[in-house]
Amino acid sequence: MTTIAAIATAQGPGAIGIVRLSGDASLKILDEIFNSKFKDFLGFKPWVLHRGFVLAKDGSHLDDVLAVYMPKPKTYTGEDMAEIQCHGSPIVLKSILERLFELGAHPAGPGEFTKRAFLANRMDLSKAEAIAELINAVSQKGVQASLERLSGALSQILAQARQKIDRLRANLIVAVDFPDDEVEGATSPEILNALDDLEKLLTNIKTDQRRNQIIQEGARIVFLGEVNVGKSSLLNAIIGRERALVTDIAGTTRDFLEEFCHLDGYALRLIDTAGLRQTKTDDPVEALGIERSLECAQKADCLLIVLDAEKWSQEDLTQKICPKIAYREILTDFTATPKILVWNKADLKEPETFPPLWAKDLPAVTVSAKTGQGFEQLLTTISETLALSIPAAELNVSCNLRQSQALNLALEELRALRDAVLAQETYDCLAVRLDMVAANLGEITGVSTSTEVLNDIFDRFCIGK
Repeated sequence: MTTIAAIATAQGPGAIGIVRLSGDASLKILDEIFNSKFKDFLGFKPWVLHRGFVLAKDGSHLDDVLAVYMPKPKTYTGEDMAEIQCHGSPIVLKSILERLFELGAHPAGPGEFTKRAFLANRMDLSKAEAIAELINAVSQKGVQASLERLSGALSQILAQARQKIDRLRANLIVAVDFPDDEVEGATSPEILNALDDLEKLLTNIKTDQRRNQIIQEGARIVFLGEVNVGKSSLLNAIIGRERALVTDIAGTTRDFLEEFCHLDGYALRLIDTAGLRQTKTDDPVEALGIERSLECAQKADCLLIVLDAEKWSQEDLTQKICPKIAYREILTDFTATPKILVWNKADLKEPETFPPLWAKDLPAVTVSAKTGQGFEQLLTTISETLALSIPAAELNVSCNLRQSQALNLALEELRALRDAVLAQETYDCLAVRLDMVAANLGEITGVSTSTEVLNDIFDRFCIGK
């Protein structure tokens, strides 16, 4: 394969930048571009950093660097590799990279280093994807989930599943070849028991897409309520700066506004929305904003339903049915979404009954966006609500969307296989169905993944990884 080169550090100025090479010509190119600062330099010792200068074509110095040569096969890509650690100036990095190209290296494509590692069996596909997800993780929980898969937690479970499949398939093949003999492990009860064990192993992997989406993208926390109840002020107070425009004019927020913050290892996507009204608005822009508010609520992981202390009476709170239609519709239209009632402007008036009788089972917090009262309790309640709503599983392993889809297909095939056993289909038909289960699991690790899927996965990587 050709020798590739790329900048491995993020774009923009930095203290240190790294340019990496992979391929058979790595050492040859490094020797040509490098001039040691020490007279007794006799060549690159593997895995040792050497200090010197990177030379331009005319022999001038491009930068004062540290360089290392790493011989195959125990490298990231499984090929000969080299890295040049230079100053993090984009100009310096670009100059070094262009010099490597002049000496025969080819530009690396997105994820090409990791793709070569996969093709060299240095890692399976689930580990390769974990690297990309680790780089792009938005929360500590996301980092932990990616590290779990990178350490091989998912691969080990799938290897156990593959062993069970291979054992069962061997029994079925023997039963096909020797139909008149009694083959151990090939009777219907034995096959069904083996399938039960396999299904239990696979279903114990955390495949819940909502949980995985929260880990990978952040939990969507949507602020809902009437106009001018202080939703924007609450968002500003939580993130600690004036992000949302706050005025006394009703309906200041016409579209949704999103900001990130972190809480107990999770990334929170705080979404401020246009205020709801008790009656229809004649303003088409405001109406569109309200429509988008409800669209955000449909995708929310938690709703913060904000009540304005100045607009609610004690009588409103003690009724069995919510007296305000906008709030009543939130409660009835989003029954499956976790909700928290937030009484804002508690510095002006504390409620005598909270949560109100019409929502007595919901968690409720009294706060003041102006003074900061109750904010610690609000964040605790959000954390507890998310923890309760995120499904737990027996195994501490999570899957991304692609992996979960393949796993779900494998489980569907397993259930179809069980039905086929009960229908007393022939052993060779059962073996074919079992091969389909194995193929679906192979999609996760890359054993049976198509070229198109592989290209799509690695094209999402950054260049240099």
